[in-house]
Amino acid sequence: MILEHAELSVAPGREAEFEAAFRSASPIISASPGFRRLLLSRCVERENVFLLLVEWNSLEDHTEGFRGSPGYQEWRRLLHSFYEPFPVVEHFRPLFIVGPTVPGA
Repeated sequence: MILEHAELSVAPGREAEFEAAFRSASPIISASPGFRRLLLSRCVERENVFLLLVEWNSLEDHTEGFRGSPGYQEWRRLLHSFYEPFPVVEHFRPLFIVGPTVPGA
């Protein structure tokens, strides 16, 4: 499993618009082969900052599969205009998990 991590700084004042656009975009990524689950969180201290965590079966499922798909072009159209600055996306391999696991994960 690969964990994609992106801190999304949204243009101030556009947070609600971003959240609505993200709701519209979420079926695009969730339909991508290799997608496992997604968590979008909003920062308490900086209201225009969001944390995106996406679990993929493999790195290639994200970097080649999703990013190379027609769906990604729609994802970009819906979301990329909100970011100031454009986010750095990084990938992590979990080393260990403490706590309950999700069935089927």
